[in-house]
Amino acid sequence: MSKILISQARVFDGSGAAPFEADVLVEGNRIRTVSRSRLNAEGAQLIDGRNKFLMPGMTEGHAHLSFEAVTATEDLITPPPEEHTLLTARVAKSLLDAGFTSAWGASEAKLRLGVAVRNEVDAGRLPGPRIRAGSLEISVTGGMGDESKLHNPRKGPSIIVDGPEEMRKAVRLCCREGCDNIKLDVSGDPFYPNTPAHTTPMAYEEILMAVETAHAYGRKVNAHTRSIAGTQACLKAGVDMLFHCEYSDEKTLDLFEEAKDRVFVVPTVSLFHTIVKNEAAAIGLTAEVGGYMGIPALLEASVQTHTALRKRGIRHLIGGDYGFAWSKNGTNARDLQFFVDYYGYTPAEALRCATYNGGLAMSRGEDRLGLIKDGYLADLLLIDGDPLSDLSILLKPERMPLIMKDGQLYKNQGSAR
Repeated sequence: MSKILISQARVFDGSGAAPFEADVLVEGNRIRTVSRSRLNAEGAQLIDGRNKFLMPGMTEGHAHLSFEAVTATEDLITPPPEEHTLLTARVAKSLLDAGFTSAWGASEAKLRLGVAVRNEVDAGRLPGPRIRAGSLEISVTGGMGDESKLHNPRKGPSIIVDGPEEMRKAVRLCCREGCDNIKLDVSGDPFYPNTPAHTTPMAYEEILMAVETAHAYGRKVNAHTRSIAGTQACLKAGVDMLFHCEYSDEKTLDLFEEAKDRVFVVPTVSLFHTIVKNEAAAIGLTAEVGGYMGIPALLEASVQTHTALRKRGIRHLIGGDYGFAWSKNGTNARDLQFFVDYYGYTPAEALRCATYNGGLAMSRGEDRLGLIKDGYLADLLLIDGDPLSDLSILLKPERMPLIMKDGQLYKNQGSAR
């Protein structure tokens, strides 16, 4: 069994404790010992952690591995599956290069893209994070994701169902094909003018059927929900991971608090931030266009809701809907500063959302992630600098001399002796 000793690093263990100097011994794929005293390095590969910051690997909580600089639906449906698989593999590698050792799949452009790349990564034939593969989006007639018109039955990156029995079949199909997470488009969206963000096309009975069917297969359910009614329905039905959740009221917040020990929430603020700050103007999404779409109001609602959820102890994950031309995969760590600026997290708390909370979501049984703690899986980052003083360091791969996933040194530049 391989041994790796990272010595004298400043350890941010993900628990919420202040960083401390320690030696960390990895045996096989697990952390064997975290010691504030010097450990014997005999028989171990020695990594010099002096003047470096050691932290758990990060989790992308809303991964679209098959999205690369997307500007329109055509970018998702046009590529043939062969080329699109290669694109998905490239994005998976870019996430690992950026320090994301885990990816919670939201949805993909074709049903098995995340599944195929996950399988190759798990087999050691492709570089990438731990992946929970997302399904196609499942929506309803007239809902977000329904790209058809009567005169043009165009097929988007989604499965369209109506009624619980059609939902049951769609979820079974996604499970049969190997998806880990089932994605539901519960509410509307500002990019779909006929179904604004405050609307809720999907019925509670359809959501409940999806949850019961997916859970029977041991799978999880994601939900795109921006509306109050949609979010309440998801919480009552037992959805596992909620995305967006801008609109809320006191009853909604109370339902979140009742479900706080089982549910995870991803605010996905990056897209809106980039539009409002006019950083997407080059592709035509100016701040003025964003105003017509109602983006500023959604961003304001997001601040109110997710600040309230932070105060109630709801488990947030970072994940800003990356993969679009104005919010690209590989820049996912931008969310850390957004959590500070918009929702009132401290840098340490934001980093805990990316590590500990992400690890809780990704953990399976005894395979625990998200902490630098004895017995946990060894997904680790060694950073040149202090992210707690400057979170933007985590946007610079050159400041990550070491990336370890599952006890294996994916990257090790200049830290061995």
